[in-house]
Amino acid sequence: MVQPRNMKRIALLLICLFASVGFLEAAQHVILTGGPALRKWENYRTERDRHDRWWANFVRASTLRMDEIRRAYGTEGTSFVWYVYRTGYDKRGREDGKPYTTWITEQAAKRNARLVWINSGNDFISKFNRLPARSVATFDFFGHSNKHCFLLDYSSQILGASAAWLHESQLRSLSGRPLAKGAICKSWGCHTAESMSKYWKSATGVPLIGAVGKTDYATLTHGKLPSVSGRWSQ
Repeated sequence: MVQPRNMKRIALLLICLFASVGFLEAAQHVILTGGPALRKWENYRTERDRHDRWWANFVRASTLRMDEIRRAYGTEGTSFVWYVYRTGYDKRGREDGKPYTTWITEQAAKRNARLVWINSGNDFISKFNRLPARSVATFDFFGHSNKHCFLLDYSSQILGASAAWLHESQLRSLSGRPLAKGAICKSWGCHTAESMSKYWKSATGVPLIGAVGKTDYATLTHGKLPSVSGRWSQ
């Protein structure tokens, strides 16, 4: 006959087992998406230097990545947290006369992604840090960037400049606690591996794959994720 004390131990072990199974099922895939430039600024550039002729470069890349992750990890227990810099899409939507934020919301619902609007790099850090411990299996960034920061905004408020970013100096506030052991983190912006990747790993303990050189979103035309002019590195 099982003694009451042993019954309590068995019950506790079962609770821990079920909790661990539930934890695995709750594994999340995080995507951070920056905003597009405005045409009123970019049209001042020479044709070859213009950015974001299409408003949805970073949105489409994000949804392609979601589809890729579902194929790799399966649909069961695969969930997404999609952080999007809203101001950029509000401004571009007003310029183009299109409901871009509504369309993004629809894309999130279609893929059963939890859409979280953000307004700054610090806003992203605050929200990311509150995710459950070891719950994030992958992280991807799609947007403009240079070697020192993710440019959430670029050429939207000021021609050729950013008014919202996640700088490598801010990463000291980014917690590695939400990242699972062996999490895969990647920036699909330009030049990230030339400096920012080092700060990311120092802050989180997890490598950040990034570009040495520029990335090219023209590959979206063929249903492929961005390519790199140089190489991918950590």
